[in-house]
Amino acid sequence: MARGKSGGRTAPTSRDVAALAGVAQSTVSAVMSGNRAVSAETRRRVEEAMRALRYQPNAGARTLRTARTNVIALIVYLGPQIDASETMPYIDTIIEEARRLDYDVVLSTRREGPAGLTRLAGRSICDAFVVMDVQTHDDRIPAAAELGLPVVLVGRPADPRGLDVADFDTGRSAELLVDELAATGHRHIAVLGEPSEDPEPFQFVQDFYTGAHERAAAHGVELSVVPRRSNTWDGVMACADRLLARRDDRLGLIGRTPKVTDWLARLLRERDLVAGQDVSLVGVCTDETALSYARPITNVSPRPRAVSRLAMRLLFERLQGVDGPSRLELVEPEDLVRRATTTLFTA
Repeated sequence: MARGKSGGRTAPTSRDVAALAGVAQSTVSAVMSGNRAVSAETRRRVEEAMRALRYQPNAGARTLRTARTNVIALIVYLGPQIDASETMPYIDTIIEEARRLDYDVVLSTRREGPAGLTRLAGRSICDAFVVMDVQTHDDRIPAAAELGLPVVLVGRPADPRGLDVADFDTGRSAELLVDELAATGHRHIAVLGEPSEDPEPFQFVQDFYTGAHERAAAHGVELSVVPRRSNTWDGVMACADRLLARRDDRLGLIGRTPKVTDWLARLLRERDLVAGQDVSLVGVCTDETALSYARPITNVSPRPRAVSRLAMRLLFERLQGVDGPSRLELVEPEDLVRRATTTLFTA
């Protein structure tokens, strides 16, 4: 057990109990709260670990009710910078999956941090949580792990604290986009990067750029990530010359998100360049979005509905009493679809 600054031992946590018992932290919470079935053998191991560590549950965990509400809390931020068209397929699918199993969903869209989780759990109105937009170092994770309720994270934190994680394999999607440009004879690839004033807080974004760089190096293709000055159209225009610096020498552009891909398509139109003739444009967006353009965009889909279905499967397995360590499962991208915005260069 760790020692505090004063030299005394720190109080054991449910994470310590989980490690000693060899179970997920959510299973420890289930034993304390009784909110889902736990096998007799698992309960015995957890209780023995609690006694060995002299673990005392916090007041919030001790007062959790055991009656089911058949309500799931979905925590997703919908602020002014969020593209609702990207987010809604995730939300819609979570609601559909919940209703299919006779659950309702309460939606929390404010950025409240750990307080929002503890507030909802303390009101005893839900049986489980889905937490979206999880950052690499997310201050909600310790609170989520202590709720005494099943929690699934959409997005990968550095330490999930025994919670299940569902996510999309963005690194693989980047590889597919770079493969497309390399296979069609491009010499240079430019990726519109993140706003330059902010460090990137999401693991899936870091994975995308890592996958793109490694794949480009393997193909011997030059790749540059050009950060936009801000998360606005003006921020894109400020870096337009850098993005298009190699436009006369087999240039391909990559958009990491639907919004960024749309910005790139707009930039090409404003510069009187034709995607699929003068330069190529490929991006991560759904097939529906790709087909909505006058020149349909070569794309890899982020599969938002598959990610939400995965998250709900993991959640309902915990609600139905599945024990065991935390799980990290990724949705693999489907094959890239070549459309009108890929330029075919010959030797």
